[in-house]
Amino acid sequence: MSQAATPPKVKIDKRKVSKDSLSQWQVVWIQFRKHSLARFGVWILGILFVMALFAQIIAPYGLTEYSTENRVSWAPPSKIHWADEQGNFSRPFVYAVTRKQNLETFRDEYTEDKTQKSYLEFFSRRSETPYRFLGLLPTDVHLFTVSEPAKIYLLGTDNFGRDNFSRLMYGSQISLSIGVIAALLTIALGMVMGGIAGYFGGWLDTLIMRIVEVLSSIPGLFLLLTLRALFPIDINPVLIFFIITGILATIGWGGIARVVRSQLMSAKEQDYVQAARALGASDSRIIGQHLLPNTASFIIVVGSLLIPGYILEESALSFIGVGITEPYSSWGNMLSQTYAAGFESITARPWTLIPGFMITITVLAWQFVGDGLRDAFDPRRRQ
Repeated sequence: MSQAATPPKVKIDKRKVSKDSLSQWQVVWIQFRKHSLARFGVWILGILFVMALFAQIIAPYGLTEYSTENRVSWAPPSKIHWADEQGNFSRPFVYAVTRKQNLETFRDEYTEDKTQKSYLEFFSRRSETPYRFLGLLPTDVHLFTVSEPAKIYLLGTDNFGRDNFSRLMYGSQISLSIGVIAALLTIALGMVMGGIAGYFGGWLDTLIMRIVEVLSSIPGLFLLLTLRALFPIDINPVLIFFIITGILATIGWGGIARVVRSQLMSAKEQDYVQAARALGASDSRIIGQHLLPNTASFIIVVGSLLIPGYILEESALSFIGVGITEPYSSWGNMLSQTYAAGFESITARPWTLIPGFMITITVLAWQFVGDGLRDAFDPRRRQ
């Protein structure tokens, strides 16, 4: 008996598949990729977070490592030379610098000491600055350093002679992570409180909404300063990080709770919710698996817009001295040192404003991503 012929395989051109066969998340992803500014923002954020992840490797010096040799406070960025004294191509190197005060202008002037040449070394070890990569692996490898006696300062030094580039790398870990962590806590708190208020109603709804109204009636900066003042000013800087994160989350969940509440109040009367309740599903299961997932699009967009706001708030708190404090670094307290040195420091040392530039770039990138997500979830804006 002959076997039945195998039907030929039909090759499907995925490019011709109807959009009706795509899931909502596939459509959102396609629309998001069409947003050029959003793609640019994702690339920028990717670079910044990779930089923060490998900050200890990229930074040539430790966070608190400073130098009093040759009085290098407020030193300008190091000049990297690619040719020797005869003009021949050479390995990149830097010269040691010496500082001398100009008695006419009362400004410090730095000159290169061409008798002290130090070559750049890549992926070299510095026993002076050991660290634990990701808090786990002990090592002392750095992306680049220079041999003794000179030191390399890509962004100059601060008033203590500490390398600004290294502190910028370490500061990125705090300035970037605090916005994400605070936004996640805010979203979690807003979804829980809004879900309880919208599903159960009654006195719980009244109590939660009154709390939201009280929080929204107090100016944000005033509330931040008040809550921060409850803790000692000389508290452990690591603990300050968690305190600031918690404060930002505490004052920001009200708006999310209101929207989640309104969405759940309309959705809890739907047939699929009534069916789940008739089948004996618990209230927590109905809220967590049936109602809150319907708010996912709103939560994603709001989260991407919350993060830059929290980054700016942390920077403002650190700038005025009640946020992240020494010896830890954030982009905000790096700017505060520039301001404390006077406006003359800004004109004479413009590279000290680079932390502010990093804050601007980060906030713009998150705004681009948020705009792209908002357009992708909005059917009226789809291309």
